[in-house]
Order: sequence, then structure tokens, then C-alpha cells
Amino acid sequence: MAEVLIVPTGTANVASVKAAFGRLGADTRLSLDPSEIEGASHVMLPGVGAFAAARGQLVQGGADAALERRIAADRPTVCICVGHQLLFETSDESPGVRGLGVVPGHVGRFPDGVRVPQFGWNEVRAPEGSMLLEDGYAYFANSYRATAAPGFEVATAEHGGSFVAAMARGNLLACQFHPELSGFYGEAILSRFLELA
Repeated sequence: MAEVLIVPTGTANVASVKAAFGRLGADTRLSLDPSEIEGASHVMLPGVGAFAAARGQLVQGGADAALERRIAADRPTVCICVGHQLLFETSDESPGVRGLGVVPGHVGRFPDGVRVPQFGWNEVRAPEGSMLLEDGYAYFANSYRATAAPGFEVATAEHGGSFVAAMARGNLLACQFHPELSGFYGEAILSRFLELA
């Protein structure tokens, strides 16, 4: 089974992520070292907290550039919650702070009139025939969301309108929800990620 290198973003939910991979038989370790990020078989970029703080953690020592190179080389990488948002160019949460720019576009705040943050279970609808994404119910904890991801397979959910619940392209998987907290549905997604080579 694959070893998963977890790139810590400072406020990430590392314990639950490690436990989820452990249930699937995968070993995990943490590192911000650029050479390890590029060389690992599987990498996870988790995130809980603010866009700018997570981005700042990655800039230290060049982890951000290593992630960009890894994703450009189509190495197996999964990003969750704020990690998912960091793939975009910008976010309403942190004006003036640039994301990794892997996905063209912007992460906006949920519209007025809906509960913010979104906490709890929501239905995810996946594109037909996707290798990594599937329909189901996942656990979300977010105040910001993207509404489009050009060039990606996109699974959507509804909260104040349709938004990107997850996206996939090649060996890159990104989830706005928390697969590690989403029961059998989330574990199935992480299991398929571990099968990527």
C-alpha cells in the first residue's frame, strides 16, 4: 500500500487525516521538504483555517513551488478543504494573496441569505463515468467556495447555488468537503486515490 506524505498547513486536521489513511492500510508522514514533496508516491494537502495562513505556511522553504511542479508532472496528489481552495488563483477570504494558480478562477464567499459557514452533510453529484468522483453525501465545513473549475471533472453540491464540491484531472483530486470525516463515502474516494500511480 502507498505511503502518503501530508503537507502540513499549520492548522490542518492532521489527526483525522492520518486515521482515515490508516484505516485504509496506508502509512503517513508529515513534511514540508520540497524534495520529499516532489518525490513521494502520494501527497495530501489538507487544510483547516484561513487561505492566507495556509498559503504562508507553504511558501516557507518552497513547498508551494514543489507542489506546483508535482501537480504539473501529474503525480498523485489530493487536496482537501482549504487545500482545495489553494489550487485556485485568488480568494475572497484573503484579498491580495495569490493561490497556487493550478485552477484558473476565484474562490468566493457563499451568498447572503444562506448559513455561513456551511457545517454538516450535503449531497454531492458527480459527473457520469468519473474514475475518482461519485455521487454520495459528504461532510462540509466551509464559508467559501468556487463555482467553476475549467479543465476539470467537477462534482457539485448546492448551498446558496451550485458550487464545486470536488474536482479531478489526471492524478489530481481536490475536495471542498472532508473525505476523512465522510464515512464510507469519503473512504472510498481516498481508497481510489491510493490506487493512482
